[in-house]
Amino acid sequence: MPRAPDLSDSQLSEIVEMALSDHIGFADITRQHGVSADQVKTIMRTHLKPGSYKSWRKRVREFGDRREHYK
Repeated sequence: MPRAPDLSDSQLSEIVEMALSDHIGFADITRQHGVSADQVKTIMRTHLKPGSYKSWRKRVREFGDRREHYK
């Protein structure tokens, strides 16, 4: 699993908030914080409860199937 670079608590919090938003894609998070999509997923896995993480991944997958450039 890819390891996220050393980030402050405030940066991690902002990444989680951005990832939970339906209007911000992985490319935007990468551009702003320098973490890859896989690293974002790792961050989300460690900072969300298991059920919340699964729901988030399902939502991202479903939106990705409907929109070509979503997350």
